[in-house]
Amino acid sequence: MQEQIKAPKFFLDIVNQVFEIEKKIAQIQEPHSIQRNINKLKEILENDLGNQTGGEPQGFIYYNPLGEDYNETRTDCEASIAGTSTENLKIIEVIKPIIRYRKGGMNIIVQKAIVVVESKKQTKPQ
Repeated sequence: MQEQIKAPKFFLDIVNQVFEIEKKIAQIQEPHSIQRNINKLKEILENDLGNQTGGEPQGFIYYNPLGEDYNETRTDCEASIAGTSTENLKIIEVIKPIIRYRKGGMNIIVQKAIVVVESKKQTKPQ
């Protein structure tokens, strides 16, 4: 089981907003100019938090598990199941990403992903 710590809500809110913007950019015809700004924000969040005090690099990393397999042993996601089957599940939507706090060799979950999962099995009409 992975360790989870409590992070300041302020930082989680910022990371969640960057994630939402990145999801919306994916739907825009020409996202390149905006994506450059998103990448810079991600770099600041991931590496520059500790540099403000002269310490080692530290920060928040988020991860989008969209398309990955899901089962009840997965501890980094909280899932809602779409449909009736609970077998062979796949993540079909990510509402909030997995957020980890990184400092030195430490990498701890501070927010579990909120996801929607659905069975990969196709039911054949009778």
